[in-house]
Amino acid sequence: MKTRNKISPAALLIGLLLVLAGVVLLLVRLLRPEPVDPHAGQVYINDGFGMVWMTPLEGVPVNDLKQEDFLQINGEPVYRGEDYTVLKGIDVSEHQHEVDWTLASETLDFAMIRLGYRGYTEGGLFVDPFFEQNLTRAHRAGLDVGIYFFSQAVNMQEAMEEAEFVLEHLNGAQLELPIVFDWEKIDEAGVRTSGLPQETLNDCAVAFCETIRRAGYRPCVYFNRYLGYYGFDLSRLTDYEFWVAVPGDYPDFYYGFQYWQYSFDSQVPGVEGPTDLNLLFIPVPKAEGEESS
Repeated sequence: MKTRNKISPAALLIGLLLVLAGVVLLLVRLLRPEPVDPHAGQVYINDGFGMVWMTPLEGVPVNDLKQEDFLQINGEPVYRGEDYTVLKGIDVSEHQHEVDWTLASETLDFAMIRLGYRGYTEGGLFVDPFFEQNLTRAHRAGLDVGIYFFSQAVNMQEAMEEAEFVLEHLNGAQLELPIVFDWEKIDEAGVRTSGLPQETLNDCAVAFCETIRRAGYRPCVYFNRYLGYYGFDLSRLTDYEFWVAVPGDYPDFYYGFQYWQYSFDSQVPGVEGPTDLNLLFIPVPKAEGEESS
């Protein structure tokens, strides 16, 4: 006759404790809050000083150009995508001296020409001494032309004064491209714009651009990474075209733009010394229902 094995009280207790521990662990897992992502809703961008997390502005179009859209040929970025027609251009001022526009036009499609500037210490307004001949000769060479004004406005009144100065010296001349508000941060002693609040800077940009638009021209705002991310509130400027200064192999600025300044020190036939080069991206019209690649 076989006898049954008896479970000892100690073994029974251990089994119950193991079951209880399992239940407790299960409850802990169920009740534990999900880990919070500290960067939820943010994007990882290069701000010119390094890679940082940034919360995107609402209502500002995003750059849809990707690194694979560009190929380097002879040290210059060439767009190889299908969503844009791309034009190549130069921006010039008195620093380039006299330009041979006939020769330059053999490799360029457009020119952004400085009309003038405001001094960054005493604030006077000045016409670029090469403006008129650059405008006339660039047009004569068959290039599309836009102009820019180097602003150091410290309030809306000065920004409107700059725009009126531009319109006065432009004197109704035809432009194929925009008039650009080019406000830049100057890190030198005695600069009158030092510490200008962001809100004031944006007020200046709007005041300049609206004055230009009321005169029948297209306004545009120029900025580098720093001003694009930390200076301007781009959500206030979406009615205007953007020109970004992001030197490199491809434009990795987060927000959308029309003009990309990709080099500060290029050599261009017909231009004395180093100069800036730019690409203009013109969207290719899509057939109804067709999506971008």
